[in-house]
Amino acid sequence: MRFRLIVCVLMVLTCAVIAHADMPATYYLALGDSLAIGVQPSVHGDVATNQGYANDLFAVMKARIPGLQLAKLGCSGETTFTMIHGGICSYEQGSQLAAAVSFLKTHSVALVTLDIGGDDIDHCISTSGIDSACVEGAFKAVSSNLPQILAVLRNAGPNTPIVAMNYYDPFLAAWILTANGRTLAKVSLDVTLTFNRILENLYRSFSIPVSDVAHAYRITDFTHVPLADLPLNVVLTLSWTWMGAPPPFGPDIHPNAVGYAVIAGAFAEEISISNQQFRLKTGTDKQF
Repeated sequence: MRFRLIVCVLMVLTCAVIAHADMPATYYLALGDSLAIGVQPSVHGDVATNQGYANDLFAVMKARIPGLQLAKLGCSGETTFTMIHGGICSYEQGSQLAAAVSFLKTHSVALVTLDIGGDDIDHCISTSGIDSACVEGAFKAVSSNLPQILAVLRNAGPNTPIVAMNYYDPFLAAWILTANGRTLAKVSLDVTLTFNRILENLYRSFSIPVSDVAHAYRITDFTHVPLADLPLNVVLTLSWTWMGAPPPFGPDIHPNAVGYAVIAGAFAEEISISNQQFRLKTGTDKQF
């Protein structure tokens, strides 16, 4: 009798394992530029890491969605134009957008995060100054290209939740890096705020929630920090990015591990808010 019981238990456990193995994997898909792949500086140049915001957010999400897996298709240096047409990173489908479409159509995707547009404008700003004509061109490019990207993603995964982000301002660090740093930091902030408004309006026209990374980084908060004798937004930029690091690691616009965790927190907060709004509207839970 005991032998039969053991056999039955083993059969049940075996069937459960087989059933679990047959279940299709569910993915969190991270799209975008270098931030989406967690790029940080090294002695060999900028490299992708497992300490990006996607990794941090994945650690939170997999606790809510059993069996969740992370797929990162981001590309360092990707602009809104190259995301559509390719030209920087190699994708079998020709571009990151085409690869994303293929992934959405062939996999079960619980969540897509997107950060794009930063590389359209970053080359217009440096510690030497700001190219106004370049900035205006970047605004126009993003305004033209981002709606195309969002329309294609929506069509490929009409029921897949997409959450995007606005940007922090790494050039607030110019406050201490150059002779005219205070002026440059303030002008850079004006550019970033305008850029973020463009992004937010475009995303919301597609009903895509926007993670407020700019607020998380407190980019408009000039409260004086006595210990550092600097504004809070400058202190946080220097603390959460590699802008204040000496060569060969800095100055570098990318977040460090703490900075990426802050971005992940902004995503997690926006996801929580979106879930609450969905629950209030429908009376049901939205699991992402």
